[in-house]
Amino acid sequence: MSLPNTIAETEPARQKRKDRSKWSLIFTSPTAVVGLLLVSFWVIAAVLAPILPLQSPITSDFMAMANPNPSAAHWLGTDILGRDILARLIFGARTVLMVAPLSVGVAMVVGIMLGMLAGYYGGWIDTLISRASDIILAFPVLVLYVILIANIGPSVVNIVIATTIASAPGIGRITRGLVLGLKEQEYVAAAKLRAESTLYIMLVEILPNCRSMLIVDACLRIGYTIITIGILGFLGLGLPPPNPDWGGMVKEATTVLNVWPLMSLAPSAAIVSLVLGFNLLADGLREAWKP
Repeated sequence: MSLPNTIAETEPARQKRKDRSKWSLIFTSPTAVVGLLLVSFWVIAAVLAPILPLQSPITSDFMAMANPNPSAAHWLGTDILGRDILARLIFGARTVLMVAPLSVGVAMVVGIMLGMLAGYYGGWIDTLISRASDIILAFPVLVLYVILIANIGPSVVNIVIATTIASAPGIGRITRGLVLGLKEQEYVAAAKLRAESTLYIMLVEILPNCRSMLIVDACLRIGYTIITIGILGFLGLGLPPPNPDWGGMVKEATTVLNVWPLMSLAPSAAIVSLVLGFNLLADGLREAWKP
């Protein structure tokens, strides 16, 4: 019995060393570095938004309505209501970077919980969770979002609820597949010999070994959620005005695209750059952390 106990005793220390080395490997991947720089740019801009010398993103500047082109006072011009585009762009980043990670975080918690239950216990629990997940995954994701938001109304809480319902089944399926392989490992057997609780085994022994794949998946899902928030805003199902909404900004520009091109190009470029940053970060993490 000494061998399994030895493995179990050294596993936490070994896991810490692996975690440190994994995070340091990120900077060896050019893809991850580029993605991290893009994401960091928007995070820093969102954090510093309240102290930057910006015009109000909500109130109109009627003096600027006569001159919508870029100027010293309005670097990206103004929208059709005279509001500074740059200010709405940066304050809109605060909204996106709050809603998207929060939505994916809640979905990850629910999905991981369901996936671990299905993978660890198997049997009728696995069957029940898998069949329920199949029903939700049968719907196109965007259609599911539109149905949910159109019925419960646009708000931060409702976007989180819709994201959780749409994303948790996919996360659970990934987690289930990982748990099926990990629950047969020797350190799990050693924990069972020590009479550890099932909750301890799942959270301390199994979950840390799923983190790499789940972190990569979370980065990808944040990018998808940013796109979805933009589409919902374009369809009029995003956050209610006067909140800065990148998708809503693109929609407002469709009627004056020839006159105010930056009104559409600026939020479109913001969405593309932020989504690209999370996707590159996910690809770089996968590349750096592959066995």
